[in-house]
Amino acid sequence: MTYLVDPANWEWLITGNSFRFLVEGFLVNLEIAAIGILFSLIFGLLLALMRISNLRLLSIPAGIWVDVWRNLPLIFIILYLALSLPTSWRQAYGDAIPDFFPEALQNELVIGALVGLVLYNSAVLCEIMRSGILSLDRGQREAAASLGLTYTQQMRFVILPQGLRRMLPATVSQLITLNKDTTLVSIIAIQEVIRHGSSLTSANFFGGVQAPILHVFIMIGVFFIAVNFALSRLSRRLEIRERKRTGTKLRRVAGLEDQVAAEADLV
Repeated sequence: MTYLVDPANWEWLITGNSFRFLVEGFLVNLEIAAIGILFSLIFGLLLALMRISNLRLLSIPAGIWVDVWRNLPLIFIILYLALSLPTSWRQAYGDAIPDFFPEALQNELVIGALVGLVLYNSAVLCEIMRSGILSLDRGQREAAASLGLTYTQQMRFVILPQGLRRMLPATVSQLITLNKDTTLVSIIAIQEVIRHGSSLTSANFFGGVQAPILHVFIMIGVFFIAVNFALSRLSRRLEIRERKRTGTKLRRVAGLEDQVAAEADLV
């Protein structure tokens, strides 16, 4: 414990540009996470809609696709794609990426990491979204159909708004996991926070002060805790606001008798 709180072991934080260097690496993780979150949500929703489709030509391939990608280790997906993507794809990514993007994101190998994060997380989010949609009472769709709404209109105005609200906590939880998983891109030499942290632990990296590896990774953990806690609080606030807007009240259910009574109240 003394080793952990010893001020001499934290001197690296205020020496040279050590702290700034670590923050710059963490910003790369956040940028990768932001791109991954955007495309994972888009493709996750598309896959969920395909899985619940009545057309077997859509639902069966989508189900196979989801089962394959969400059951593979993410680190395997990232490493495989980084090595196997065609050179033309990497070059196209390198040519298309704007110059103002961080140097780490201009690395052609990062496309493998981004594609891997999107493939894995969109498959997981697909199941979360699908369960949220299917959790709605069947009467919701029947009522929408009785009003003359087409299938697209039913999904857009009735089913998806309610289903997406129900799955908000689980979705945010998966996005937090995605943010943490960005550290895996270090295996393909992307200069993100883990790589920067490892550099800091090398002797005389900044100002002649060597950063203890334990303290460096504690600081990295603090970064992730701060961001992920903010995401959790945001999710909670959105949930409470939506509950107030719709007038929903939660009732605590403690035992079997309470569950039976709660179900009787709904009948």
